[in-house]
Amino acid sequence: MSVQTILLDFSIDPQRLGDEVSRKEVRKNIEEALESYLPNLRFVYDMITEDGYFGMYMDKAGVVVSVRFFVAPGLITINIEYFKENTEQPKVSLESIKSLENILRNYLGSERSKHLPPIKRGTDIDVYLTSSDERLIEYDIDQMVFEKRSPFQKVQIVHSKVLGNMLVLDELQSINLAEADLIYTETLMMRGVEQYEGKEICILGGGDGALLYELLKEKPKFVTMLEIDDVVMQACNEHLKSICGDVLERRRGPNYEIIVEDAMVALQKYIKEGRKFDYVFGDLTDVPISPTPTGELWDFIRTFLEASFKVLRPNGKFMTHANGSNCPEALRMYENELKKLDPPVKYTTSKAFVPSFMEEWNFYQVSFA
Repeated sequence: MSVQTILLDFSIDPQRLGDEVSRKEVRKNIEEALESYLPNLRFVYDMITEDGYFGMYMDKAGVVVSVRFFVAPGLITINIEYFKENTEQPKVSLESIKSLENILRNYLGSERSKHLPPIKRGTDIDVYLTSSDERLIEYDIDQMVFEKRSPFQKVQIVHSKVLGNMLVLDELQSINLAEADLIYTETLMMRGVEQYEGKEICILGGGDGALLYELLKEKPKFVTMLEIDDVVMQACNEHLKSICGDVLERRRGPNYEIIVEDAMVALQKYIKEGRKFDYVFGDLTDVPISPTPTGELWDFIRTFLEASFKVLRPNGKFMTHANGSNCPEALRMYENELKKLDPPVKYTTSKAFVPSFMEEWNFYQVSFA
C-alpha cells in the first residue's frame, strides 16, 4: 500500500495569472480538464497568496487535487494525491496522466509542461534512495528479504528485479552492495593491476564478504578481515551467496580469518605487535559529504588512515573507496587529508560505474611516497 502523489507542471504567459479575470479563465480550463478524468471532483477551498493562488479539490474516493499559480515565473503546479492498496488499480493511470497533461497544455496554451509518474509514499518497503549528490533514485524493489537491527545499525537485504539482492544499512540511505556489483569489488581491488599472490592482506570492514571472496581467488598468503557487525555477515551469508561464496559461513580457512572485532582496536594491537601487511583495505565508511572536513566521520577517517599506514610494509598499499564523481569537493577534501599524512604518501585513482549506485564511483590506491 502507498500514497500516490502525481505532479504536473505548466509554464504559461505570466500576464495570464496577473489579474482576477485571467485567473478565473485559467482556473475554469483546469477544472474542465480535471473533470474529464475525475468526474466526481468537487471544489473545496481557495485563496489568493502572496505569490499567486491556491485551490483545492476533492472527491469521495479520497482523491485530493491542489492547484497553485505562481505569478512571477508564470508557473502552474497541479498535485494529485490518493491512497492505493497494493492490489488496487490506480485511480489515475499513467496513461491518464499523459492524456491529462496534453489536454491541459492545449487548454492553457502552455509553453512547456511536465508530468512525473506517481511518487510512492508510506510504502511497506522504501524504494527511494539518494545518490551521492542527493538526487532521488527510485529502485525496482519488490521484496524485503531480511531485516534486523544490530547493536550498530539497521541491516536490510532487499530484492531488486534487475540488480538482485542488495545490502542496505540504516533505512535505505544508500545501497552498500548488490549482486550485480562485481565491478565495484574488482575496481576496489584493482584486479589485473595489483598482484596479490603470496601477499598478506588486512580488510577493515568488508562485512558483505565480497572483497574477501574475490581476493582469495588471487591466492594470497593470508587475509585478515576485521568486521564489527556480525548481523551484517549473517545476513549476507544467507542472502548474498553469489557475491561472498561460503567465506562468511566458514569464517576461517587455510589462508584467511574473519575476526568479529572493532577494526580500530585490532589495528592498535597490530601496531604494538609490529605486525605488517602488504595491503590494507579500508572498506568502511565512504568519504563524507560536508562543507568542511570536520566532524565525527572525518575524524574517524583520519584515525583509520594514520593507523593503517603504521601496519603497512614500506612497499605496501592502502586501497579504499571514496564517493561519487558528482561530489568533487568531497574528493578534493579527502585528497587534502592524504597530503597531510606523515610520512608522506602518493596516490592513484580509479573509477567505475556501479549498477546499484546508478553513478560513477571513485577509488584510491595510496602508498608511501
